Amino acid sequence: MLNFCSYKLCFAIGIIVAYLIGNISPAILIARAKGIDIKKEGSGNAGTTNVLRVLGKKWAVATLVIDVMKGVVAVILGWFLGGKVLAAYCIIAVVAGHIWPIFFNFKGGKGVATCFGGLLAYNYILAFSALGVVALGILMTKRMSFGAVLAAACFPLMAFFLDKEFLWEGVVLGLIVIYKHKSNIKRLLRGEEPKIGEKNGSKA
Repeated sequence: MLNFCSYKLCFAIGIIVAYLIGNISPAILIARAKGIDIKKEGSGNAGTTNVLRVLGKKWAVATLVIDVMKGVVAVILGWFLGGKVLAAYCIIAVVAGHIWPIFFNFKGGKGVATCFGGLLAYNYILAFSALGVVALGILMTKRMSFGAVLAAACFPLMAFFLDKEFLWEGVVLGLIVIYKHKSNIKRLLRGEEPKIGEKNGSKA
């Protein structure tokens, strides 16, 4: 019983800490350091694409690296505290923390980079398979959002073939990413979604 209770405690701690790691928002913090509210500039999204528009390539790369590493660290913590099962849950928790950060009024980014980082630490084959679909979508349309949505839609299928134990988590992550891109999907359907490099107020 003690061991079972200890496991449940570690499980809860892992989920909570992963969520809090997700709350670290380089887009918001870097912009604040420069006297800018990233949520009021460009697309208003606290993510790499908007940092690229507002602050330039250097800070966009920094944002991307930190967002990816959040996922990596959270999943490594999950492996350490509770093995593969907790590591899988920690991907969802860290992505949720990135998208809905309690420290920033539950308004964060869209979770793609952090999700990739989590997958990279959990199952690198899944991670690079998803990245390949993202790249394919971008090459097809020159639109980052299309690549992200395409990968999210395909991800449960990839999980089914590459790691069946991750199937339901894959479904949850895919649905979350698609939900967060709902405004992008509407613009894609209307043919109004800007391509990469365009600066006309996309919400990507």
